[in-house]
Amino acid sequence: MQVINDMVGALGVRLIKCLAGMEPNRRNKLARLLAPIFWYAVPKRRKIALRNLELCFPEKTEDEREQIAHKLCFNIARSAIDHGDLWAGTVEQVRSLVHIEGLENITRETGHPLLVIAPHFIGLDAAVTAVSTYCRGARIFQSQKNAAWNKAALEGRQRFSHSELIEKTGRGDVKKMIRLICQNLPFYYLPDMDYGRSHSEFIDFFGVPAATIPAASKLARITKAKVVFCVTEMTETGYVTHISKPLENFPTTDALADTKRIQKEIERWVLRFPDQYFWMHRRFKTRPIGEKSLYEP
Repeated sequence: MQVINDMVGALGVRLIKCLAGMEPNRRNKLARLLAPIFWYAVPKRRKIALRNLELCFPEKTEDEREQIAHKLCFNIARSAIDHGDLWAGTVEQVRSLVHIEGLENITRETGHPLLVIAPHFIGLDAAVTAVSTYCRGARIFQSQKNAAWNKAALEGRQRFSHSELIEKTGRGDVKKMIRLICQNLPFYYLPDMDYGRSHSEFIDFFGVPAATIPAASKLARITKAKVVFCVTEMTETGYVTHISKPLENFPTTDALADTKRIQKEIERWVLRFPDQYFWMHRRFKTRPIGEKSLYEP
């Protein structure tokens, strides 16, 4: 079965790379064709997305939440198509696909290391790849089960500036992160993952307690790094990456308060385009002791 999965993955990668340079209107048409297939092909992820939307937006009707989930499937399909440019396009094609607002907030020499807070929006890969055409960066990555897909993702993230990638193992990851941050490489930190109860604090995300590691504050304090926010918005023709100026009064001596501040900022962006947040991961997987799972077994 694994051999078949790898073969299918390799074919998928080839097809995606063949889409490099496709005109925006054709990308959108193809995404509209693929979105319903994706909706029915991954029922487990669809249920997770709908459950997350139910937890975070109880004030919305079931139809409204389902509409967001359908738009999310379209955006995921469009993102997959856009990876043709990210994996096989030229520098010019990538820069044409992704417009960066606030690029100077990453590339400007400040004499300080830089921590880039990058939540899980659909355009995350597009942002990191586009910025890599201007400067090197570093980030943690998690290996994919499919060998062909994993290889394509790694090569795509390193093809322009040989970005530093740390494979997530749980063994010495923090030391590696600190080392790279101190080398003054912009380090992309994903603040909205559930890594389990160990070292986590339960911080509300849209009113729901979510296991959250207060690492951004601690890393910034240890390395004396400046911290910026990076959120990428999908548009009809490509993406707009929004990079903030360095956060003021961050970090403080209160890592918990700093982490709450980050989660509130993510909420603000999610409310701007809720169908572009990656609702298909189990953000609320870990529960406080004694509380039952929020997801179906």
